[in-house]
Amino acid sequence: MTTSLEVDLDVRCTLPQGVNIDAPFVLRVLSAAQAQLNVTGEVSVSLVTDEEIHELNQTYRNVDRPTDVLSFALREGDDDGFADFEELDLEPLGDIVISVPTALRQAEEYGHSPEREIGFLLVHGFLHLLGYDHQDEPAEAEMTRIQEQVLEEVGLRRDTSTSRE
Repeated sequence: MTTSLEVDLDVRCTLPQGVNIDAPFVLRVLSAAQAQLNVTGEVSVSLVTDEEIHELNQTYRNVDRPTDVLSFALREGDDDGFADFEELDLEPLGDIVISVPTALRQAEEYGHSPEREIGFLLVHGFLHLLGYDHQDEPAEAEMTRIQEQVLEEVGLRRDTSTSRE
């Protein structure tokens, strides 16, 4: 069995000049999460507008507003049909959709870099694909711990640092 992660990035919005979010960045962040959690799989990441994520949020969650990140896990519900994935090299884990405009606003609000905020949303969405949630304090604390460890590992600290290894 392989111990890797495959990521497909679809950028469907304009990234501001100087914001360095590209396929190697996304792969680096999600690979750090994958290694820490000892999982393998395939993930699709889409960077979208507020309008697009608003529509998805309305359609799939019946919430009439944009949000920062949505995750669409393929493992949700029963496991019927997952035997089909046994023949694949990597199991498809699902899709992560991030609103770039919302992430940029949040980065400014929290006082850190856009890369740090998008890195956080990538890890947050990835954890949701794996079944993590934040419905109660212990679950939220576990997600927060993992997110912070992964972001620290890839050099995305809570300040404006965007250091690359």
